[in-house]
Amino acid sequence: MSQYDFDLFVIGGGSGGVRAGRIAASHGARVAVAEEYRYGGTCVIRGCVPKKLLVYGSEFSHAFKDAAGFGWSVGESRFDWTAMIAAKDKEIGRLEKIYRGLFENAGAKTFDGRATLKDAHTVLINDKPVTAGTILIATGGHPVKPSIPGAELMITSNEAFHLKEMPKRIIVIGGGYIACEFAGIFNGFGAKVTQLYRGEQILRGFDHDVRSHLAGELVKSGIDLKLKTDVTRIEKVAGGLLAHLTDGSSMEVDAVMAATGRKPNTDGLGLEAVGVETDADGAVVVDEYSRSSVENIYAVGDVTNRINLTPVAIREGHAFADTVFGNKPRKADHNDVPAAVFSQPSVGTVGLSEEDARKAYGEVDIYRTIFRPMKATLSGRDERILMKLVVDAKTDRVVGAHMVGHEAGEIIQGIAIAIKAKATKADFDATVGIHPTAAEEFVTLREKGKA
Repeated sequence: MSQYDFDLFVIGGGSGGVRAGRIAASHGARVAVAEEYRYGGTCVIRGCVPKKLLVYGSEFSHAFKDAAGFGWSVGESRFDWTAMIAAKDKEIGRLEKIYRGLFENAGAKTFDGRATLKDAHTVLINDKPVTAGTILIATGGHPVKPSIPGAELMITSNEAFHLKEMPKRIIVIGGGYIACEFAGIFNGFGAKVTQLYRGEQILRGFDHDVRSHLAGELVKSGIDLKLKTDVTRIEKVAGGLLAHLTDGSSMEVDAVMAATGRKPNTDGLGLEAVGVETDADGAVVVDEYSRSSVENIYAVGDVTNRINLTPVAIREGHAFADTVFGNKPRKADHNDVPAAVFSQPSVGTVGLSEEDARKAYGEVDIYRTIFRPMKATLSGRDERILMKLVVDAKTDRVVGAHMVGHEAGEIIQGIAIAIKAKATKADFDATVGIHPTAAEEFVTLREKGKA
């Protein structure tokens, strides 16, 4: 009989924690989890899933406009924010029950409440001690606001999903994927959107062609994108909020949304007291097997600030459980992880940007095309798709693929398999395209450096 109440205690009922707990239980471990809010974590409750539902809803405005070019008379349309949010909430509630059920059906025990560490083997849940041989930190992260006067008047992505009314005028601060996505969402629902980013160009860290192309498309869609511009202070006025900008101007809006970054949820967990090392941002420092500086304490997902994507957290959780409880030591693979930005148009990317590829390989070949999608020929929409392949010139291996355009994430998912399999440009060239599709362009690119 073990000296502990459980073999594994998971703090956090998000995607990474739930996968880790389920797999550990399947290996015979006695597992428990504590969740202080709702099961499903950031992705299911206030991230990827509700955001994608809002993206779908906001895209209908573009579809109504496009329909006329195909002979449709749609008539007057009206959007009901309350109905959209209610439908979203219903779906999130359904998914939350599924996540909780997955854990319980695996034979694990659930605790509702905040868990903190008392020592390396003891967790306090609402001041009740529970012991475990191994503890997994899977508490995720949270959005942060800039430190300026009036910051308390801002909303973040958390509050955006629960607004009682849709703002007709909104400033979105930030140039990352969350800022670009919500700018598109509110724009699609009919709001006047101003997106501010203090840097030279949006989507820092992405391929430079992707960044500049998306910026141009966002502007064409009606978003007022102001680069090298930030908010200095916000004040409440009779008509809403007055935002003062770094260029000396001011704007009156109904809402200001901060999408300026996220931080790991480690405050108050008791990590320092038990010797768990964290970095300057509060992220748990882990090795390749997700082990922290304390031998029996591990961490996965956004709380480690490695690659903050739900599928990555799931892979990390699974690898942890196999390693510790399945006698199958393995590391989560963080190479060539595909990702999407559900902006409008969307972005799909996998592998290295052109800049990173040049640093890694020296000589690279670039294949690039920008074209008008077939649908736009009748809709009349001023839209262009970007597709790009980055190739190691010495080996002919395709080391990066990037796209800006409708359903970019869906297309790049398939391309990601080829990148992961170390396909060469010759393999792409030998693949027959599906016609007429946008995706076929990835296998018909022939001229280097062309656009």
